[in-house]
Amino acid sequence: MNKENKIKLFLVDDDALFLKSLEIEFLQHADFAIETYATGELCIENLFHKPDVIILDYHLDGIEKNAMNGIETLDKIKTLHPDIPVVMLSSQDKIDVAINCMHHKAFDYVVKSETSFIRLQKIISDIFSYKKIEKELSWYMDRM
Repeated sequence: MNKENKIKLFLVDDDALFLKSLEIEFLQHADFAIETYATGELCIENLFHKPDVIILDYHLDGIEKNAMNGIETLDKIKTLHPDIPVVMLSSQDKIDVAINCMHHKAFDYVVKSETSFIRLQKIISDIFSYKKIEKELSWYMDRM
């Protein structure tokens, strides 16, 4: 698949080891164009690269204590580009954290675990199924 046809995926996490392992998993099991960022600020600065999906850590304060957290980054992304689906990632398995993410317009919430990658792959597949259905519905409605 050429670079223009690949799904562009932003991975944003301050845990360098987790970020690299996630990148490796995606590169080994799917054909994505991947950009990785250690801070929300770097992600925001590079939104002009037009990601199709953003996988975003909930905390993002491991490198710089004053860095934007995941919710602040999510809010900024949704203000600038409301159509980009953002999947939140966290080591916290708390329902109130997941609900908070959804209130801030996250597409989904995934707890970091051994099965995170499989869940993320499924969610990305779902996102593109929805986009295809929306496009077909729009095409149909335009012809009525």
